[in-house]
Amino acid sequence: MGSVNAIELDGVSVARGDRVVWSDGTFAVEPGSFVAVIGPNGSGKTTLLQLVLGLLPTRTGEVRVLGSVPARGNAQIGYVPQSYGTVNGDLVRTRDLVRMGLDGGRWGMGRPSAEDRRRVDAALEAVGAQSFANRRVSQLSGGQQQRVAIAQAIVGSPRILLLDEPLANLDIKTQREIVDLLGVLRERLDLTILVVVHDLNPLLPQLTGAIYLLDGHAHYAHIDDVVDEELLTHLYGTQMRVVRTPHGDLYTRSA
Repeated sequence: MGSVNAIELDGVSVARGDRVVWSDGTFAVEPGSFVAVIGPNGSGKTTLLQLVLGLLPTRTGEVRVLGSVPARGNAQIGYVPQSYGTVNGDLVRTRDLVRMGLDGGRWGMGRPSAEDRRRVDAALEAVGAQSFANRRVSQLSGGQQQRVAIAQAIVGSPRILLLDEPLANLDIKTQREIVDLLGVLRERLDLTILVVVHDLNPLLPQLTGAIYLLDGHAHYAHIDDVVDEELLTHLYGTQMRVVRTPHGDLYTRSA
């Protein structure tokens, strides 16, 4: 891992129109981190991802991504948006959709090169999607669609992976499988991962830290400092409990 931080914010505030979404964002995310982005609805979690992607300017302060100013279309960032499966056409094959991660959506123009096919195959294999590579995305289960989304995001060999609510509408077993997959990819591909979630519990075995949006400000801390009853109660506006199982695992629940 290099010495340049994956993501740095210095005195950042961000606004939509005249409304300041959050402010006082000053922190650094080290390379190789696995970070949750949490906060109540409307606190600006997706807004943070948009800053990193270069889709939204800061109101004040400075953002650096791998040492550079954020820019649209940065090939060093892979991105999985919300409701991935509903964004794509019913007729698109899994393999073709993953290839769009290489050529920006021009999958219908020309024949893919041998190198393109190799990279698509490698991404499909990395997420365990080879068995349905030729099926239409609309025919896949929610968990399979998430695997395809991740394959498309990593096919270009990014250094940072951003995911916006990737566990929404998945059952508990499938959530666990997707989280385990992200943990494997983080190690194998040396990725920094940021995941927007409402529920920390499925991610806790993998998380190193969390960005939490609280009282209109952006904070970042080690996960052990975030899994705190007082902090989580304040964050979610309801009494929270932190429970440790006999095996030493942590989980959170409302009181």
